[in-house]
Amino acid sequence: MNADLPVLCRQLRRDILEMTHAAGSGHPGGSLSAVEIIATLYFDVMRIWPDRPDDPNRDRFILSKGHAAPVLYAALARRGYFDPAILPTLRQLGSPLQGHPHMSSLPGLDCSSGSLGQGLSIANGLALAARRQGRPYRTYCLLGDGEVQEGQIWEAAMTAAHFKLDNVCAIVDNNGVQLDGTTADIMGVEPLGDKFRSFGWHVLVIDGHDLAALELAFRIAGTTHGRPTAIIAQTVKGKGVSFMEGQCGWHGKAPNAQELADALAEIEKGGADA
Repeated sequence: MNADLPVLCRQLRRDILEMTHAAGSGHPGGSLSAVEIIATLYFDVMRIWPDRPDDPNRDRFILSKGHAAPVLYAALARRGYFDPAILPTLRQLGSPLQGHPHMSSLPGLDCSSGSLGQGLSIANGLALAARRQGRPYRTYCLLGDGEVQEGQIWEAAMTAAHFKLDNVCAIVDNNGVQLDGTTADIMGVEPLGDKFRSFGWHVLVIDGHDLAALELAFRIAGTTHGRPTAIIAQTVKGKGVSFMEGQCGWHGKAPNAQELADALAEIEKGGADA
């Protein structure tokens, strides 16, 4: 495991909070819950080259829950795809950092997303293309647990299993909270692991904030043959900021100046556990 990941995770959390504060809008809750997932992928797992962002053999990443763009932008900037100095321009007119990822705006984006439910289908298409072209890349797709209420997700799940797309790895950010309530109250999706297994997937259920568990899960996924892998990452909405954790109100609300200061202080105080 990359020993720098805990430090990188704190940096990504700072970036998310500062970006959404500067914008006065955005989605901090579901970005914070995905920090460890994104950090592990971009700094430890995926075969990517920031100086060759269009290399045909690079691994692909699809942010199906496109509203969590702040965590992806922060990771791309810190990985060297573009200057972190533009992060505070999130959602500003003329900025390449749109509210949802737009692949022609920035290097390192493999998909425009934001219409929920579509990402896994796109991941399947990329995986089929890799097979047909004889290329070695893998495709990773991050889903929201509220998003998996969409029927297209399950059509895509059936497709991936049917075509034995073992170069596809879906990760569910299973934080239990969506825009206006808990997933359990709005449209229960559990047991997620059993659902994916019933569709023919290899399933791993892990703590989505445990960096070592994430690294191991991605390694196992990479050596699983004949079927796709779903990693059910049990996470906390707003992870690292106590007054945001588990609160649906922070799904799509930016922190004000005092809330930003309090959140940044808590992240620094929390250290590697933030």
